Amino acid sequence: MMLLTAYHIYVIGIIIINKESTSMAPPLLTLTNMGLRFGPDPLFNGMELSIGEYDRISLVGRNGAGKSTLMKIIHGTVEADSGELFVKPGTHVTYLEQDPDLSGFKTAHDYVVNGLVHGSEDDHFQVDIMLAEIGLGAGMETATMSGGERRRAAIARALVSDTDIMLLDEPTNHLDIATIEWLEQKLKSWRGALVIISHDRAFLNNLTNTTFWLDRGKVRRLDKGFAHFDEWSTTILEQERTERAKLDKLIEKETDWSHKGITARRKRNMGRMRNLWELRHQREQQISEVGSARIAADSGKASGKKVIEALKVSVAFDDKPILKDFSIKILRGDRVGIIGPNGAGKTTLLKALTGKLIPDQGRVKLGTNLIPTFLDQHRSLIKDDDTVWETLSDGGDHIMVRGHSKHIISYIKDFLFDASQAHSPVSSLSGGEKNRLLLAKTLAHPTNLLILDEPTNDLDMDTLDLLQDVLNDYEGTLLLVSHDRDFLDRLVTSTIAMEGNGDVVEYPGGYSDYVRQRKNRTDAPSKQQDKKRKSEKSQTGAEKEAVKKISFKHQFSLENIPKEIEKIEKNIKMFEKKLAEPGLYNKDTALFNKCTAELEKLTVKREEKEEEWLELEMLREEIE
Repeated sequence: MMLLTAYHIYVIGIIIINKESTSMAPPLLTLTNMGLRFGPDPLFNGMELSIGEYDRISLVGRNGAGKSTLMKIIHGTVEADSGELFVKPGTHVTYLEQDPDLSGFKTAHDYVVNGLVHGSEDDHFQVDIMLAEIGLGAGMETATMSGGERRRAAIARALVSDTDIMLLDEPTNHLDIATIEWLEQKLKSWRGALVIISHDRAFLNNLTNTTFWLDRGKVRRLDKGFAHFDEWSTTILEQERTERAKLDKLIEKETDWSHKGITARRKRNMGRMRNLWELRHQREQQISEVGSARIAADSGKASGKKVIEALKVSVAFDDKPILKDFSIKILRGDRVGIIGPNGAGKTTLLKALTGKLIPDQGRVKLGTNLIPTFLDQHRSLIKDDDTVWETLSDGGDHIMVRGHSKHIISYIKDFLFDASQAHSPVSSLSGGEKNRLLLAKTLAHPTNLLILDEPTNDLDMDTLDLLQDVLNDYEGTLLLVSHDRDFLDRLVTSTIAMEGNGDVVEYPGGYSDYVRQRKNRTDAPSKQQDKKRKSEKSQTGAEKEAVKKISFKHQFSLENIPKEIEKIEKNIKMFEKKLAEPGLYNKDTALFNKCTAELEKLTVKREEKEEEWLELEMLREEIE
């Protein structure tokens, strides 16, 4: 047994005192019985919350629940209608808004230095260091900054503030993955409290130890990080559904009793009737959980097996290489993620792969029967001057959704819009609502090639999760540009990484797989290329002559396969016409089954011939 000296006892006592003072320390900020009303309905009612010195809080809730408004109340920018906000004296709160306002500041340095709370002019060097780390020049003019550059400047300003509570509203929006991971490391070493609104699950999982769930005007607190939120919230909602079911059953029982009692005795027991009215009032007042968006995607007619084949594609802008000798084969059903720093050329790669941009060198061949749909990050498919109704309809009051006619009002409700928003201009919608409208428009029509450029920006987490489920069930081919690591991990079958200087590499799996494989990369690809070049140099004259003979044979096939396909298509139309005859199945089941079997064979044969022609065409271009 170890003998404790007076020194040991003293040290242990200090540790115990520090632990107790930490756990029992008063909060830095509290909200008590807070209420706020916008229009006829309350946004918050009787809200209570507190923020402690070491809290790392994820603030979650649906779009429109009031998360950003709550942050503004905590910051003091918005004043609540009722309740009390207490901030511990000497506590400073910094707020990073979704859309930072840099007006009034000429340069990045001017804007960021204004965020210094405790520092003097001697500390201005911290600003230049932070700007350099985040990739902005101190003299960069704010008036010419892009959205992503404004976001990075605002992050730099928040990080130099040395504040006690930092409020971050969607800090990862429009940041590339490298910057997001850099910000994570900065915040992990942050000494103050954090409150974060974000749809980036990986970001929240890595940073938070507490969760605030803003739901129907109240804040529920979980003293665990966001990784535990799904299980916790599901349990709460199931408990509420059980309680509502019990209440409904009791109402039914009491209503039945009242009818029988009135009929039999024509005498009311006013005590029981008052109980019934109270139960009905409770049911009316009880707010059930908000419904989830109902989204599905129709992959339409199946495309050919080979969707995109790129061979040694190169693209450059102003002598800056974007793609160098990039080759890839994308097959039907593949889900391909595209990642890389902002400005690396991810959108350019998408355009090159889908035929919207002719490469400087190389070839891109698109497969057969493709029905592409392109959803870009600038929301070019929707116009601010149009209403929600006009955006979705072609002049009528119905829209064709996956082959079925559906009323516009019913369809927008599937995407969590209120019927009253149908005739609202698109310009009046929030960023998240605009994204949901864009998804509604995009997913209404059949498509077997879905191209999504940053679809997750501004989506609330519930809609984001549902979109992920839809894309997992989607039977077509998906090309996805995203900075959301968790979204990529859950969804894609391979990842194309734009690694700079025109180097583009495809890795099997999602983002985590990419990180692991990239660490293990060697110069094996270069050795294989050297081996291939040596093999080509040592090719004999006889082998080269054989290539010429093969090319002649291929040329003959290339000229004749289209004729074969045309003949097959005529037979397909003949069988389709026969099968369309009314009552054929009842009149002659054997003939119906025979026609169906022949049609299936011909469809497969046509696809095989189309694939063969594509292979030969690519080979011809490679030889030439």
